[in-house]
Amino acid sequence: MPIKVGQDTAKTRRSLNVNGKSISYYSIPAAQEAGLGDFSKLPAALKVVLENMLRFEDDGFSVSVDDIKAFGEWGANGGKNPREIAYRPARVLMQDFTGVPAVVDLAAMRDGIKGLGGDAQKINPLNPVDLVIDHSVMIDEFGNPRAFQMNVDREYERNMERYQFLKWGQSAFNNFRVVPPGTGICHQVNLEYLAQTVWTDTDQNGEEVAYPDTLVGTDSHTTMVNGMAVLGWGVGGIEAEAAMLGQPISMLIPEVVGFELTGAMVEGTTGTDLVLKVVEMLREKGVVGKFVEFYGEGLDRLPLADRATIANMAPEYGATCGFFPIDGETLRYMRNTGRDEDRLALVEAYAKENGFWRDENYAPIYTDTLSLDMGTIVPAISGPKRPQDYVALTDAKAAFLNEMEKTFKRPMGKEVLVKGENYAMESGKVVIASITSCTNTSNPYVMIGAGLVAKKAHELGLNRQPWVKTSLAPGSQVVSEYLEAAGLQQHLDAIGFNLVGYGCTTCIGNSGPLQKEISEAIAEGDLVATSVLSGNRNFEGRISPDVRANYLASPPLVVVYALAGTMDIDLTSEPIGQDKDGNDVFMKDIWPTQSEIAELVEQTVTRDAFQSKYADVFKGDEKWRDVEVPQQETYDWPPTSTYIQNPPYFQGMGPEPGTISNIEGAKVLAILGDMVTTDHISPAGSFATTTPAGKYLMDRQVQPREFNSYGSRRGNHEVMMRGTFANIRIKNEMLDGVEGGYTKGPDGEQTSIYDASMAYQAQGTPLVVFGGEQYGAGSSRDWAAKGTALLGIKAVIAESFERIHRSNLVGMGVIPFEFTGGDNRKTLGLTGDETVSIHGLDSVEPLQEVPCTITYADGAERTILLKCRIDTAPEIEYIENGGVLQYVLRNLTKAG
Repeated sequence: MPIKVGQDTAKTRRSLNVNGKSISYYSIPAAQEAGLGDFSKLPAALKVVLENMLRFEDDGFSVSVDDIKAFGEWGANGGKNPREIAYRPARVLMQDFTGVPAVVDLAAMRDGIKGLGGDAQKINPLNPVDLVIDHSVMIDEFGNPRAFQMNVDREYERNMERYQFLKWGQSAFNNFRVVPPGTGICHQVNLEYLAQTVWTDTDQNGEEVAYPDTLVGTDSHTTMVNGMAVLGWGVGGIEAEAAMLGQPISMLIPEVVGFELTGAMVEGTTGTDLVLKVVEMLREKGVVGKFVEFYGEGLDRLPLADRATIANMAPEYGATCGFFPIDGETLRYMRNTGRDEDRLALVEAYAKENGFWRDENYAPIYTDTLSLDMGTIVPAISGPKRPQDYVALTDAKAAFLNEMEKTFKRPMGKEVLVKGENYAMESGKVVIASITSCTNTSNPYVMIGAGLVAKKAHELGLNRQPWVKTSLAPGSQVVSEYLEAAGLQQHLDAIGFNLVGYGCTTCIGNSGPLQKEISEAIAEGDLVATSVLSGNRNFEGRISPDVRANYLASPPLVVVYALAGTMDIDLTSEPIGQDKDGNDVFMKDIWPTQSEIAELVEQTVTRDAFQSKYADVFKGDEKWRDVEVPQQETYDWPPTSTYIQNPPYFQGMGPEPGTISNIEGAKVLAILGDMVTTDHISPAGSFATTTPAGKYLMDRQVQPREFNSYGSRRGNHEVMMRGTFANIRIKNEMLDGVEGGYTKGPDGEQTSIYDASMAYQAQGTPLVVFGGEQYGAGSSRDWAAKGTALLGIKAVIAESFERIHRSNLVGMGVIPFEFTGGDNRKTLGLTGDETVSIHGLDSVEPLQEVPCTITYADGAERTILLKCRIDTAPEIEYIENGGVLQYVLRNLTKAG
């Protein structure tokens, strides 16, 4: 489908000759020559956004000359000019957990537009959409050669309804492709294959146009591709759906923090160690809502694989993205991963012509800067609850013992015998060691490093400890190709790191069950079991319901911790085991050198490997090809399905929007603390028969073995709303010391949040939730907002919001508010027995302060001011329509 560019193209449209072919582009130097501003010192990340303004000026999407001039003012103002702009990414990336509900919404919108008398074919992605099925494989089987095939078989068995639905979507919608199960993780597939750095398409006049490759994705780690100079970030599924339907993304011109890298990595350290330090530094700096761009002479010695690892974890350091400009390393990586030589020539020519190229003269203006000498990096881990909780490996044992005393308040040394085994469980034992996640498995240096650690350990006679559940889940099939070619997979297999699947697995909570007897011993002793994973998230309750302490580490360190089997060890000085002759073995004895790793990477990570593995990326295996679906433009919703249901968002919707109403007499559903993440809010991981979601499935004759995970059931709102705010570690401050999804019902008695919500909605009573700082941090889980809306919550009042979740709340018609003047849930003495009314909403403007009256249980009243976090004018329209999708649907219907 041709892109629609602006009509007023004369000022900035130019032609570029690449390998004898002429191609049009929008020139930033030409815009400067036309007097639109001085853009010469803009960071490359911001130039990408500026080019977007040039290309869509006067295209009917409210991009004006003043928007372009604002970028020149940004530099003149020292890297600040928070003007609202309308930005249009080139494409959309999805994974299946977030993709299924997005396709459910599109299917429901087709029903909805027909109900309003419109054409169902109006509901089609206008921008290219790629959906990669990567979130569904669970580690049921591990540590043996059958693990991969058995997990794949169970994946299809559990998820056939979802896969049939996605395959229907692939045939029913234009501009929509599905990468089948067993291929890899969406961000790694994007980095290794889909991304082009410079994109091309034909415009409405039939002319070919080159422009920066940009995207939004329904997963927060979409940022990974910024390592390849592709500007992308995670948005909620709701915002992504609007983007794919042609709606621009409303955003403020961001601040750009420059992060200078100098020096070089030293022996014994990895890219993971570097990124954990970067996360700590940037979290401390405070970069929420900002771009981070990496620069400095250190980039000359930083492989793109390491850059991608740093970019991947932008959500962990709080930035919108972590961007690396185009340079020679970008081209080297693109060539090595099989990109076409004509594409490489275009990327180089375009980047140099349009001011995107990084060389020794690259010296842009930044809003603020910080610096790191990579020569100071040491081996490290992060945990036990947050990615920014950096711990040098030399301090890891002491830090864990301190956490036991101060955080978990449990003694060390208590042992519980495991039935049928010759060992006992105790706090600190590592029960999960997982090489997982796009963050690190995309990096051949750490993966080859892990394989070499396994090889040296195996040859000495070491093995994993028997209580450790080990797994290897690469982000793409290329990883298996080079591990096999290097002769390392056999050694990984020998110590339990057999291939379990190509997908996110442990990193998103799909770690699968522990051995029953181990789980029972942990529960019996109320022990602090631990996990070590090469992932990006270690929030409470995320990895496994049996595990309280979760640590992020490099793949080689994951292997070492599996051998040691405990966090109660100083890996830098204490033996991790004994060899065949009974001699102590230390970590230094099995740790590979950088030259060993580099030599194997050079030999085995080849262009041919990438080209062969991605040759038929959309075809899938025989199982996928055998999935049969009907060819029809609307979906025939199976009434008995417990995976896919028609959501209620568009049912009974009229052709015209309403108005924003004041909130009167709302009751409090939950009072939550600081850093409540979307993992706490959104249904994630497994769930028990005693939960509202479990009871729903049991009532429909679904047995616990078939529950699957919340993520796999995101296409069924009935399951998901029952799991919202139901995380086993969430703490509602309305209740004293209670963990889990509980609150007070209308009768004042403790009950589940879902049951209380239903009771309040039956009475017609609106609900509010109070929170602390960084409310909604973490993954871009759209169900954290969808579930909130379906529970009847009209407002969330917090000290601050993370970017994606705030946007998602607005997209679902829920209004976010921030405290002002030093007020918070504690200074107000809130107990949950209050009644809340918020006025001034019937005439609200973006970021306006409005009065909120709190009536306490004793009748006393207090009125405070809240900042309404409806940030932009389009967001007011979204709220008036009941959400962004309702807004889009009404507009498409009116367009005829």
